[in-house]
Amino acid sequence: MGIGASIFMLAVGAIIAFGLDVRVGWLDLDVVGWVLMAAGAIGLILTFTVFNSRRRTIVTTPQPPAQYPGERRVVDEPVVSEYDRPL
Repeated sequence: MGIGASIFMLAVGAIIAFGLDVRVGWLDLDVVGWVLMAAGAIGLILTFTVFNSRRRTIVTTPQPPAQYPGERRVVDEPVVSEYDRPL
């Protein structure tokens, strides 16, 4: 549920709870309005929580060094003296 849907539920719930004075048999519209307002408020809080945590996440990936066409890489061989060679 997004910010718009949450505010819409809050508004519709407030209209039903405070603006209407209608009795529908077994259904109490005041309770329906309060439930809609509570659901809208919870949805608004969860939406802000999700958006806030999404902004904090930073993901970086290391990039290999750039290699240009025609570029040669020089790899130095280790120097082995005659004393380091096995017998």
